[in-house]
Amino acid sequence: MLNLIVKIKFRKPVIKFRFDRHVPIIIVLIILGIAGGYYFQSHTESLKRSINSLYQERDKNYKDLANIKSELDSLKNEDQLLKNKSLQEEIKSIEKTYDQAVSSYELLLDLKVKTNKTDDLDKLFAKSLDFLSTRNYSSASSSLASLNAKIKEEDKKISSTFSIPQNIPQNNTPPQTGYSRQQVKTDSGEFMVSIAAADLGSTKVIVDTASDSNCTDNCPVLPLSTYVSRNNAYAGINGSYFCPTAYPSCAGKTNSYDLLAMNYKKTYFNSDNNVYSNNPAVIFGDSYIRFVGSASQWGRDTGPNGVLSNYPLLLSGGNITFSGDSDAKQSNKGGRSFVANKGNTVYIGVVHSATVAESAKVMKAMGMENALNLDDGGSTALWFGGYKIGPGRDLPNVILFVKK
Repeated sequence: MLNLIVKIKFRKPVIKFRFDRHVPIIIVLIILGIAGGYYFQSHTESLKRSINSLYQERDKNYKDLANIKSELDSLKNEDQLLKNKSLQEEIKSIEKTYDQAVSSYELLLDLKVKTNKTDDLDKLFAKSLDFLSTRNYSSASSSLASLNAKIKEEDKKISSTFSIPQNIPQNNTPPQTGYSRQQVKTDSGEFMVSIAAADLGSTKVIVDTASDSNCTDNCPVLPLSTYVSRNNAYAGINGSYFCPTAYPSCAGKTNSYDLLAMNYKKTYFNSDNNVYSNNPAVIFGDSYIRFVGSASQWGRDTGPNGVLSNYPLLLSGGNITFSGDSDAKQSNKGGRSFVANKGNTVYIGVVHSATVAESAKVMKAMGMENALNLDDGGSTALWFGGYKIGPGRDLPNVILFVKK
């Protein structure tokens, strides 16, 4: 019994001793636990808020992505090829009808050179423009086609009323020198021709230009009479095709020309323009004249007194080289300017009331060896001691006869 008590007394202090020893640790652990709980709870709340924020951001991104995908699917479902094709077709319609309108207007301008009775045609053209402005391309095209037909009819009327005066002699032989107005008979009918001749032994044929260098827009031009006067020439004619100010298609390139030319000052024009190098040309040298089928056959020799390219070549070696009028302007009747030769004699002149193909037949009937068509319409002008035809428009280049 005593022993037991002793044991109890012995153990109790040990237990008490250990408890006292660990109280501080237990207190610290309790404090840490409480603090940790608060910290954990606080951190958990913060973490929850962060997670909720991430979820919200994720949901927003999902929504945005869904919208983008919807737009993408919508774009994919659209027939872009069909849309582009439709747009291209509309652009083609605009371009085609606009080009048609410009061409018709320029034909109308050419007709105004021959007659001032164009009021009905002017109204029809204005109506065509109204259709074009409202994108009614089919009606505009139809109206312009009708206008072209009426212009052609009016041209025929003017041609039918044109009659060769009775005092004009019929003679298919061109003059050897000087000036003549004569009636030439062909298998397509009879035509009046105003023609000037020069022998290369006594006359120098030159090309003169208003510009002293290449010009692409708003280029200088002069009346034929001014060219004649400043070179002391006795005859002259209009030169190559150019872009007159009155033509809508010439906006941005007024009074310019693209064809090869060399003036008497030995200056070449448009040498770098290879697009037009396949067009024919005429070369005027001392005591010689040469025609080539394409300007590319001619170098850049500055020996001659002039080089001029234009089209079409009417005759080569006595044979007709042009028989088809490729466009409306060539197929309409009008004054057709030309330069030609027969041996060492050079001719400049105008075939009256003829198509370009008929002009070629006239050249053939007159026994020319070579002949080149020049500009026509409102540019037509012929000088021999004064205007025989014209004055017409101011010109960027001309061909002149000057006494040696």
